[in-house]
Amino acid sequence: MNKIHIIGLGLLGGSFGLAARRKFPELTITGFDISEKNLKDAEVLGIITEAKENPDSDTDIILLATPADSLGDILEKTLNEIGENTLVIDLGSTKSNLCALAGKHSKRRQYLAGHPIAGTEYSGPKAAFAELLDGKVMILCEMDKTDLHLKEKAYQLFEALNMKLRFMDPEEHDRHLAFVSHLSHVSSFMLGKTVLQKMEDDRNILDMAGSGFASTVRLAKSSPSMWAPILTENKENILQALDGYISNLSSIRDLIANNDGEKIHQELADINKIRDILDLGRG
Repeated sequence: MNKIHIIGLGLLGGSFGLAARRKFPELTITGFDISEKNLKDAEVLGIITEAKENPDSDTDIILLATPADSLGDILEKTLNEIGENTLVIDLGSTKSNLCALAGKHSKRRQYLAGHPIAGTEYSGPKAAFAELLDGKVMILCEMDKTDLHLKEKAYQLFEALNMKLRFMDPEEHDRHLAFVSHLSHVSSFMLGKTVLQKMEDDRNILDMAGSGFASTVRLAKSSPSMWAPILTENKENILQALDGYISNLSSIRDLIANNDGEKIHQELADINKIRDILDLGRG
């Protein structure tokens, strides 16, 4: 592997660039971003070795790390233009629509649907860091539809970055992510909104905000440019997750309204079981 091209030089694309350059010092990494500032920052920070809109014809891997609603057009355009030895990997948070689109393309076997479970609430190339991907899960979809030789290039990159591979079908991926990722962001944004509304009447409310509030609302600092498209791309699954969440909020509200301390305690104790699941996942 000699050349990688990255389209979208924010947190995720930038972190891939930094990590790949650390593991493969001789690797040429070109890249492009629609933001001129991001492009310049990526050069200054050493994320890419050269800024260019189109990859060289002998590029081994092209990584697509742009907002979810832009990936379809970029994927189609990229597949139309690449040579037979180039693999295109998208890093988007939704997979079903992209896999369906790619399935109709004559170069489907040169595409790999990927989603690294890695990120922070910060965005842009200045937020990127090489360690972001270390030990993180990389979900891959429809592996059987990707050319065997080209998959080896992807495996080489993921292994060098110490990523853990998991395999899922696109629909399963989108359904699960709606609950464990997308819903978390919606919840955090709406908590932030609720507190901002309260601040219109009481400017001192944040003086009482402790670490619990800070950790819960942390995701509300995430980029709207990234998250608004995700919410529309995975609409049906997110609506299902929201319906369940709203139902549970209504239920606990009713218990509080009825001053039913015993049932509230039992409800919270039952939910405490999530601690064991999360602790097991970290082990």
